Amino acid sequence: MEFRDTPEEWPVTATTTPFRGNKTSVRTDDVVMPDGTVARRDYQVHPGSVAVLALDGSGRVLVLRQYRHPVHHKLWEIPAGLLDVPGENPLHAAQRELYEEAHVKAEDWRVLADVYTTPGGCDEAVRIFLARDLSEAEGERFEVSEEEADMELARVPLEDLVRGVLAGDLHNNCLVVGVLSLSVVLNGDGVDTLRPAEAPWPARPFEA
Repeated sequence: MEFRDTPEEWPVTATTTPFRGNKTSVRTDDVVMPDGTVARRDYQVHPGSVAVLALDGSGRVLVLRQYRHPVHHKLWEIPAGLLDVPGENPLHAAQRELYEEAHVKAEDWRVLADVYTTPGGCDEAVRIFLARDLSEAEGERFEVSEEEADMELARVPLEDLVRGVLAGDLHNNCLVVGVLSLSVVLNGDGVDTLRPAEAPWPARPFEA
């Protein structure tokens, strides 16, 4: 048996959108179950996101500390952001987020992992990139506001982040997936085995 997630779509007899927000909405679908019954499912409709695990030449990961109101925590995270434009190239979006949040650019980009963040209640798909060969970005810094105005920036050894995840001290899903995936890669077949930055992403198709 091949262990691979496969696309599938069960019949929907009715759908409504009871809430529309600035970037996301809530959809209610009446879904036909395998036994023929119909069950109602509410879920958040999300444009998708990108995240960047930026690794410097000293083996340190660029991380940000930001307040997240829904969970009432300041979380250590890796740079990330929404795919604001339908069909937007995720690599371009990731490069933009790295520049805006950390004023950093990278020469080497790979796909580290693709994940659904909360598939039981949200259709958000995130592509996590590995970025290397870092340097300071040129030009003026991006002007931040709201939660981002209080953001802290640090570079932390990868091993320290792995320990923090396993100790239950770090909780951001992109950081958790990113640092554990990279640790496996570096202790296994190496970065060259990762997918190229422009690898297809069926969850959020894009133009190269």
